[in-house]
Amino acid sequence: MASLTANTQSEEERKRSLPTQLVVSLVIAMSLWSKDSMRDVLKNLIDGLSQAWIKVGKYWRVPCKSAITQARQRLGARVMSQLFHQLIRPMATQETLGAFLNGLRIVVIDGTCFDVPDSDENARVFGRPGSRPGTVAAFPKVRLVILIEAGTHLIFDALMCPYRIGERVRALKLLRSVTAGMLLMWDRGNGTKISANP
Repeated sequence: MASLTANTQSEEERKRSLPTQLVVSLVIAMSLWSKDSMRDVLKNLIDGLSQAWIKVGKYWRVPCKSAITQARQRLGARVMSQLFHQLIRPMATQETLGAFLNGLRIVVIDGTCFDVPDSDENARVFGRPGSRPGTVAAFPKVRLVILIEAGTHLIFDALMCPYRIGERVRALKLLRSVTAGMLLMWDRGNGTKISANP
């Protein structure tokens, strides 16, 4: 993780109470404790870390919500995207139920759309669906298309884009991660193509 954060602009210029590596861990931990506040997630995370991670040890205090938000904004999306693409790989073994068919690893492409927070930047990047003529939806909408290993449900490639870009267009780009020895399944709306790379 240190080498990854060293290659980004998010490296600390001065000592901060939330170093980059801790913020990366926080973002990951937020999926484990998704119903907790960011401060509670950070506290749970710190309670489980060694003092090598937090040098001030027992005297360290959980920063306020705004400091955590600023740290996440400083981190940006690039570090998390690079970490995802560097680490995530299919994990199923031959013993994993539903993972293989005739020796081919089963992978699936699927997509969905969901609302994102109402902000000018989200509306500019992702757009808003139209409703009645002359009106727009209350929230911007994003399309997520993912490549999943069937046996483990592990997402090992993903793309987010404006909702108006079709799922098939994004699905074709995800073919970059379909390798020899995989059997790809996708929605019939994408054609009747099922690809096997023996």
